[in-house]
Amino acid sequence: MNNIYLDNASTTFPKPKNVVDSIYNFLTNIGGNPGRSNHANGMQSNRLLLEARETIANFFNFTNIENVIFTNNITTSLNTLINGSAKKGDHIITSSMEHNSVLRPLINLKENNIIELDIITANKFGFINVDDFKNIIKPNTKFIILTHASNVIGSIQPIKEIGNLCKQHNIHFILDSAQSAGVLDINFKELNLSALAFTGHKSLFGPQGIGGFIISDELNEICNPYILGGTGSLSHSLIQPNFLPDKFESGTLNMPGIVGLMEGIKFINSEGLNTIYEKNNFLRNYLISELNNMKDIILYDDLDSSNYTSCISFNIRNLDTAEVSFILDSDYGIKNRSGLHCAPLAHKTIGSFPTGTVRLSLSYFNNKSDIDYTINSLSKIVK
Repeated sequence: MNNIYLDNASTTFPKPKNVVDSIYNFLTNIGGNPGRSNHANGMQSNRLLLEARETIANFFNFTNIENVIFTNNITTSLNTLINGSAKKGDHIITSSMEHNSVLRPLINLKENNIIELDIITANKFGFINVDDFKNIIKPNTKFIILTHASNVIGSIQPIKEIGNLCKQHNIHFILDSAQSAGVLDINFKELNLSALAFTGHKSLFGPQGIGGFIISDELNEICNPYILGGTGSLSHSLIQPNFLPDKFESGTLNMPGIVGLMEGIKFINSEGLNTIYEKNNFLRNYLISELNNMKDIILYDDLDSSNYTSCISFNIRNLDTAEVSFILDSDYGIKNRSGLHCAPLAHKTIGSFPTGTVRLSLSYFNNKSDIDYTINSLSKIVK
């Protein structure tokens, strides 16, 4: 039995060798705590932390490295940005394709009568219409918060058009890049972003437990820190520092994770972002075309590969979703995910609620033989 990993939308595996080596090297040879100690190991950690901020800022075309904030994952990043920025009476717009990392904080604010919330319904293929956003903007609309690409079917949203709309109406634009960073080009300035939330362990090839966000100076002025505590700076004061990055970085940072994330981005830069996208796209096209010709396979996309990342959702007619997922893993060694993928409204949008879908998500480390084996395995299950 083969061992094929197709759960990369959850977390990429394997990781590049330089990522693994960098974490091992930090833990065995450096180990210092940045911003807390002046000994040689602490200073070496400081230098690595600065290099990591520079690497991330350059990767997303952002200038001020102090505006690069590290958290433990993108969920923490989004909660910080949403709960720290939303004020009483604000109107916020999002979409039906969002992950619960966006939806749950927003629904919580709405239910506590803090914000007005509109959720724009995408079409059955998972795409939003920019005109729907134009038509619902109010004088008190302060934020549009969107995922760049769906974690259910990989649909890529018209982010540049939404960014232009936000600029025209002086609306803050917060982007969830969990499924797009490391696969699609994300230019902070060109997209008119106010904040970009990212996570390390998906297509940026870093380890679990590291994420962060980049915040514009304008949004920083109104965004309050979500977690308060020690920063290594202004230790005499009982008030949280108001300067970046300390304002949002309380407690010891995950330096092994930060180093691994930095090396993941270096790997992407060395391979080429376009090279990674083209390979993923080729494998997705091949898999989609074969599945589309397979009897009783239900696919949830419009078959136009240019509008999707390498994430595919499907079901097999008259078979339970969880059972298909289990058989793929137990009988064929194909690692996948089934269910609602923490995005219930997305499944309602594409017509797969409440059972959800089987999701196959590709990575740069997959190859054509992986896809051939997967196609053959699914063919046997269908038969």
